[in-house]
Amino acid sequence: MLAETICSAVSAAGLGIAALTAYRKRFLTATRIAAYALVPVGLVMTGVVQWVSGIVFKPTVWAGFAVLALAWLLFMTTRAIERRGLGAGEKPAKEPKAAKGRPAREAVAPAASAPSLGGGARPKPAEAATPGEDFSDIEAILKKHGI
Repeated sequence: MLAETICSAVSAAGLGIAALTAYRKRFLTATRIAAYALVPVGLVMTGVVQWVSGIVFKPTVWAGFAVLALAWLLFMTTRAIERRGLGAGEKPAKEPKAAKGRPAREAVAPAASAPSLGGGARPKPAEAATPGEDFSDIEAILKKHGI
């Protein structure tokens, strides 16, 4: 009963503010305020306010929310531990065993993550650079900057 009275008072105040706004010839804003002011009365008339107030003031509902929060916390904790590595006490996954008489398979492309340095559309240099000459450009840049 108290919630319905409060919603009715809020709606009445909102409609009063809408009337003042319309008096100032701001009709679009006044219409918007009136629409917002009618929402609490609509919620009271549909029974939503009574349903929500029944939920809010029951301790068992809050206990249920606490259990749901605990479940969510446990899920997030296990996901965080899983992402950082194996949990304590869990065994690592075993390597796949080779079939009888066959060697174990290797990776399809073991160097796939290594950047490609040759081939492509660029022509290859006539001579291969010696290990000391590889970094001559970098050394020159560093010396230029005093490093």
